[in-house]
Amino acid sequence: MKYYIGVDLGGTKIAAGIVDETHRILASEKIPTNLPRPQELVEEDIARLCRLVAEKANVPFDDVQWVGIGTPGSVSAEDGLVYFGANFGYFDWTLRKNMERRLNCRVYIENDANAAAYGEYMAGALKDTEYSIAVTLGTGIGSGIIIHGKLFSGFNSSGAELGHMVIVKDGRQCKCGRLGCYEQYASARALTLDTADAMRAHPDNMMWGLVKGDITRVNAKTAFDGMRAGDKLAKEIVDRFENYVACGLTNIINIFQPEIICIGGGISREGETLLAPIRAHVDAEDYARTNSRRTRIVCASLMNDAGIVGAALLGMQFIND
Repeated sequence: MKYYIGVDLGGTKIAAGIVDETHRILASEKIPTNLPRPQELVEEDIARLCRLVAEKANVPFDDVQWVGIGTPGSVSAEDGLVYFGANFGYFDWTLRKNMERRLNCRVYIENDANAAAYGEYMAGALKDTEYSIAVTLGTGIGSGIIIHGKLFSGFNSSGAELGHMVIVKDGRQCKCGRLGCYEQYASARALTLDTADAMRAHPDNMMWGLVKGDITRVNAKTAFDGMRAGDKLAKEIVDRFENYVACGLTNIINIFQPEIICIGGGISREGETLLAPIRAHVDAEDYARTNSRRTRIVCASLMNDAGIVGAALLGMQFIND
């Protein structure tokens, strides 16, 4: 049996897991990232977690084939560099070299959204595809593109940032510097903010009861819960959100025509309540809508495990090179 360790490095937590050759997580652990702090301390915690999960799984660390790390930011998998990670404030972070020295084994690094997409490709909703895309609706919109079994990131390692295509010209300000980006309208955070704004404008709305009068308790599920309870305003919010999601997905499909797009993030737990209306919008607008073969839109299947599994298996891309 072969073993691999995957690390999902985030702005709030570091999660690690040891994965076997059947792509099953044998043991996992997580700790707070505790930012801001020097990168050396983050590296120490990553190394400690890697050894801890191997120990929990009763696997000698020398039996681990490699360690993979998914991290936010502009990442060059080829050079082993994190050019810039906004959450961390590190520039030109030689993460692969530093971790290989600390762990004395091969290390692969990749953007965290790409790693999650690779996890879905290897063991989840995108398995057995040639062309597929993962889109995660979270604080922003993360995405990963799979072409012939490998991640696509462009010539400068900055590709696949699908959350930063503009869907509303001169629209909302995005942190990337543009106006009207996809993630400003179709992320879980955008849905939360839009719900809260609508509730403030309608102080007698029934959704206030769902959050017990506390606007800080509004989340991406609030409008869906209100819609299920029969609230008209909640349905309007959900309909508008799903229309935005579908607009971006139609753009993506028209460019790539992937076999499958899987939708991840906590909001994907809404299942067909989320996806059925989105498919209807896409079916009406997809350029290839008259073709016999159409892109399928499904929910991601690995959920929170995608980042760990995908990071753990990153080395698989290079085995046959």
